Amino acid sequence: MNTQITIIGCGWLGLPLAQHLIKLNYKVKGSTTSLAKIATLKNNGINAYCITINSDKITGPIENCLENSEALIINIPPGLRRNPNQNYVAKIKTLITHIEKSGLKKVLFVSSTSVYADEFPIQEITESTLPNPTTESGKQLLISEKLLQSNPNFKTTVLRFAGLIGPKRHPAKQLSGKSNLKNPEAPVNLIHLTDCISIIEKIITVNDFGETYNASTTPHPNKKMYYSTVCKAMGLNLPHYELSQPSKGKTISSKKLEHHFNYDFQIKLE
Repeated sequence: MNTQITIIGCGWLGLPLAQHLIKLNYKVKGSTTSLAKIATLKNNGINAYCITINSDKITGPIENCLENSEALIINIPPGLRRNPNQNYVAKIKTLITHIEKSGLKKVLFVSSTSVYADEFPIQEITESTLPNPTTESGKQLLISEKLLQSNPNFKTTVLRFAGLIGPKRHPAKQLSGKSNLKNPEAPVNLIHLTDCISIIEKIITVNDFGETYNASTTPHPNKKMYYSTVCKAMGLNLPHYELSQPSKGKTISSKKLEHHFNYDFQIKLE
C-alpha cells in the first residue's frame, strides 16, 4: 500500500496515529508548529512540515504538506482554554482555501462531543441529536464542522470524540482533591487513544467520507463513582462533589459507529 495521508497536528493523538498508519504501509505527511519536533517526526518515518495556521494566513509549506495526499486528517483542537481570544473558525476557513487548491477530496475532521450540551434530565445523545454547544470551544467546533461538510469540493467525515484518555492523560489528575464539583451523577464520556486510532484507521480503510460519528467508550459510570475509583487507584486525593443539586449531563451513544464498522471498543471504563 502506497496511499499517502496528511495529518495536520502531530501531537498527543496525531503522532501515534501517524506511527500506526506507517506500520500499515501508508505514507504519512505530518505537521507540527514546533521546529524542535521536526526531528522527532522524521525519526518516526513521517514526512514532517513546520506549519502554523493563523486566522488570516498559514506560515509554512502547506501546499507541499497537502500535495498528492489521498486524504487529510485535521487534528488541531481549538485551544481556547489557553488562549480564549483565538478565532478557530477563521483558522479552519484559511485551511479550507488551501484544501480546495490542493485538489484533496477526502477530509477527516477530529471534533468533540462538546458540541452537545449537558441536559437535565440527562439524555442519550446520538448523531441525530441537534447539537447545542454552550462552551465557546464547542460553538466554534460546530461552525467548523458545518464549513467543512458543506464544502462541495471535498467530502468530510466528522469524528466527535468524547474526553481523551491514554498515556499521561486522564481528567482524574485535574479533578483530584477538588471540592464542590458539580453533577456527581452525570455519566462519564471518555475514549482511549487506542480506540481513537483504531476508529480513524477504519474510516480511512473503508473510504467512509461524508459521515458524522460520535465516539465514546462504554460503560458510562457516574462521575462521582468513576473518578473516585480512578483517583484511588492512582494514589491521588479524591475529588469531592456538591450533592445538593440535581445533576446535568449526557450519555454519548456510539451505536452508529459500532454498527457501521462492527466495532467493539478495546478499552472499557471500569
